[in-house]
Amino acid sequence: MLILAIDTALEACSAALHDMDTDRTRAVEHIVMARGHAEALIPMVERVLAAAGADFGEIDAFAVTVGPGSFTGLRVGISAARGFGLATGKPVIGLPTLTVLAAPLLARDDNVPVAAAIDARHGNVYLQMIGPAGRILVSPRAMAVKDAARSVANGPVRLVGSGAGLIADAWPMGAQPPAEVRATATPDPVWLARIASVADPDRSEPKPLYLRDADATPQTGGRIARR
Repeated sequence: MLILAIDTALEACSAALHDMDTDRTRAVEHIVMARGHAEALIPMVERVLAAAGADFGEIDAFAVTVGPGSFTGLRVGISAARGFGLATGKPVIGLPTLTVLAAPLLARDDNVPVAAAIDARHGNVYLQMIGPAGRILVSPRAMAVKDAARSVANGPVRLVGSGAGLIADAWPMGAQPPAEVRATATPDPVWLARIASVADPDRSEPKPLYLRDADATPQTGGRIARR
């Protein structure tokens, strides 16, 4: 089973072609970038397929991160994945960015909960906490950093993501410190593919997961009133 996984949710553009039958990555590429995902993604996918010696006809499913993340980045990745699925007739699986960030730590040890956090700027984070057996302890949400720290500091926990350090710095006095703090900035497309291989496409639609309104708002000052 070949899965093409793409991620443009945060400050990177990534693609991986992963063979689930052998758990072998045929090709992967990752470029850190704050903008320019739209121009970078399709050439990257072409390079990944060329490096793997594969073509679109061999791909069994497509996977994409659906957020939280930047509004523009999410649209780029989701639109591309939907287009690939439409062109090939293969399923497209959308997975939360926070879940993919947490996956490597949970695969290594799922006895200690993992809180995945993305820096949402202005003293806020996007947060999700996952416990043993994949149990959702804190569902994806936008929170103030101090509130996020209090919500996860109730026992052993590992922190991951660009917001992990922020939460660790705001840790409540007297609480058991985090067992691990890993400032992984962007999700691994290989883990995105692995999770997608066991996800139900009907319950993992490629639709954006927005946890707050966009920072940009339409300019209305110069608008001409309708008659």
